Amino acid sequence: MKKNQEFYRGCLIGGAIGDALGLPVEFLDLEEIIERYGPNGIQDLQLSSSGKSLITDDTQMTLFTAEGILRAENRGRSKGICHPPSVVEFAYQRWLLTQGNTRFEDYEWIYNGWLLELKELHARRAPGHTCLSALISRKPGSIEEHVNNSKGCGGVMRVAPAGLFYSKSEAFHMAAEFASLTHGHPSGYLSAGALSYLIASIIEGHDIETAVKNTLIELKNHKKHEECTLILMKAMELAKSGSSNIKAITQLGEGWVGEEALAISIYCALKYQDDFKKAIITAVNHSGDSDSTGAITGNILGAYLGLSDIPSDWIEKVELSESILQLADDLLIKYQDTEEWWKRYPGS
Repeated sequence: MKKNQEFYRGCLIGGAIGDALGLPVEFLDLEEIIERYGPNGIQDLQLSSSGKSLITDDTQMTLFTAEGILRAENRGRSKGICHPPSVVEFAYQRWLLTQGNTRFEDYEWIYNGWLLELKELHARRAPGHTCLSALISRKPGSIEEHVNNSKGCGGVMRVAPAGLFYSKSEAFHMAAEFASLTHGHPSGYLSAGALSYLIASIIEGHDIETAVKNTLIELKNHKKHEECTLILMKAMELAKSGSSNIKAITQLGEGWVGEEALAISIYCALKYQDDFKKAIITAVNHSGDSDSTGAITGNILGAYLGLSDIPSDWIEKVELSESILQLADDLLIKYQDTEEWWKRYPGS
């Protein structure tokens, strides 16, 4: 079992680092990346005027997912009943506020908690249209009642905390429900369930290949899994094939949709499972959604290798690193009946 601080911290900070490394190249094709950063592409975190490497909406929403999960736990303990997806949806409404949306008057009671006090989170970093429109509508979807037919990667890129907090048996369902709040296509929410199940399996002590195989077995228990299953199987095959990274990733897609983003990340994590830096660099140097594939790869390998195998200078450079590590610690603790804890995660 890897239920200790090293791996929880590695998962969340690893995702933030991959996100930050991919941000400058997210909307560039490979030729443009090479022209701008050289034949090997982007190799290091780029610092902003703040002296930090900026995160995007991927990490922002991951942090609000973690906060929602912890507030749901508090609510469940204090009131005896709780529906975590509803509480997480309110957390996403707090994220929506940080993106410049005005407060909904009848939601006034949800606008509290420590994340809203972090000024760095009040920054708009190319948030996904699907997430914005679904949350603005205030008509959250579910697996049973789809909010739209989107399978964009905005569902999968934010759910790593579910894999840390819940048991493997719960992680898939919870993450899929969290993603289905905004993404109604099966590949949009099943990819999210698969990522969280994969992380939970790694936290249980499995190596990455075994965890991916376990995830594929679980995927097949869910309706309309075929698209996700086939591309994840292809990612496993490509990781062993000897193909160049560019050729392999091109076969998997660009990562704008959930199953492609997860497949590219699994390919990179399997190919370079003992080298965090190499895996993340590979995950962002391609045409497509580089910050999301970087973030997901970082979540997977961070959970597997742990904090100590992530370059310390990258940890220091990434924006909001201390707050990210705090949330990782709190996901490990799960609950404390203290005034400080209840102030961070109100149960209402």
